[in-house]
Amino acid sequence: MVWLRLWHSPSPGGWQPPNFDGGAFHLKGTGELTRALLVLRLCAWPPLVTHGLALQAWSQRLLGSRLSGALLRASIYGQFVAGETAEEVTGCVQQLKTLGLRPLLAVPTEEEPDSAVKTGEAWYEGNLRAMLRCVDLSRGLLETPGRTGDILMQLKITALASTQLCKELTSWVRRPGDSLELSPKRLAEAMDSGRDLQVSFLNTEQNRHLQASLSRLHRVVQHVRLLVDAEYTSLNPTLSLLVAALAVRWNSPREGGPWVWNTYQAYLKDTYERLRRDAGAADRAGLAFGVKLVRGAYLDKERELARLQGTEDPTQPDYEATNQSYSRCLELMLNHVAHRGPTCHLMVASHNEESVRQATKRMWELDIPLDGPICFGQLLGMCDHVSLALGQAGYAVYKSIPYGSLEEVIPYLIRRAQENRSVLRGARRERELLSQELRRRLLGRGLRVPH
Repeated sequence: MVWLRLWHSPSPGGWQPPNFDGGAFHLKGTGELTRALLVLRLCAWPPLVTHGLALQAWSQRLLGSRLSGALLRASIYGQFVAGETAEEVTGCVQQLKTLGLRPLLAVPTEEEPDSAVKTGEAWYEGNLRAMLRCVDLSRGLLETPGRTGDILMQLKITALASTQLCKELTSWVRRPGDSLELSPKRLAEAMDSGRDLQVSFLNTEQNRHLQASLSRLHRVVQHVRLLVDAEYTSLNPTLSLLVAALAVRWNSPREGGPWVWNTYQAYLKDTYERLRRDAGAADRAGLAFGVKLVRGAYLDKERELARLQGTEDPTQPDYEATNQSYSRCLELMLNHVAHRGPTCHLMVASHNEESVRQATKRMWELDIPLDGPICFGQLLGMCDHVSLALGQAGYAVYKSIPYGSLEEVIPYLIRRAQENRSVLRGARRERELLSQELRRRLLGRGLRVPH
């Protein structure tokens, strides 16, 4: 608690809640707001999300690739993607910076487990090369040369390791008693040394793939801070094991905060206990601890899988229960940050205004500075009324920015849209605020000039 004295005291006027009334839209041009409104309205139409890939193929056949691509670039691609070339991405990042926002780079990768062509070893090596190009791009975004420690990058482990391997490891991780063969320390040593790792319950091919996957993770993490995405419950125990292995090597307090962060999904029933356990374990081990807290995106698929397998539904019973879970996890982590200080970091990854307000209020009550170890995260092209207001108030706000060609990114965007249907449908308030701002500009009442 001693280090808390280094933080500033709360402002004497008391906590001022962020204003999410759309006033910060004055920072954006009319064309940007118009596109945002049109795209968000389109994304709220269920058939477009459900049949997105089929509609894209139909559009290409009807209009041709060039015209179809131009329409996508002017709409969905332009709204949610940073660009394809380094120059386009750099321009997007510079624009974010002028708005008080920061980039969270995301390499678009989509695995199809039933496709041998796409999930062969060459596919994972291709993903590695794409991620290393992302690291190189990150270096170009730095204002001063050096290691990309101030840049965050999202990572899907299943872009570097097969889902089949993750499921196989998960089946062993879940067995009673800890297997020393799968200890984070042993995996970390194999990752660091590059020596072959032999796990007795894996066959030769699986062991070879595990070693290659560890090598790929090691090559990425040594360059940039990673926020590892959570995925399905059938994979998450393995993903957490690999994060723990990376943390043993890279989350030393001397790195200036966590180098590897894990993602926790509040819509799962066991998340609070896992978060409490993992935070305590990192504290006892003297490791930095990084958390990206989300509600979760695989609700329908998790419930359907539980029904088909005749197992207990791992998800919260309803949206309100998920909100309560998120609030509990948020409170747990905010208190953990207040006690552990700069060795513990949290990203409040939420488009929910109440969750963001809770975080900002508790930050003030706990004397956590705006530019300290708490940051906020939203998707590029969405929730700008929240992101802009937070950024202008001095909070650290990251926008997740995928980049790449149309062919690479559109399937990725459609999959993310299918996983985040509730978020897209829940953007009604943002659409209303966009409409109000556009009406104000078109009618000339209270016209705001973009900075």
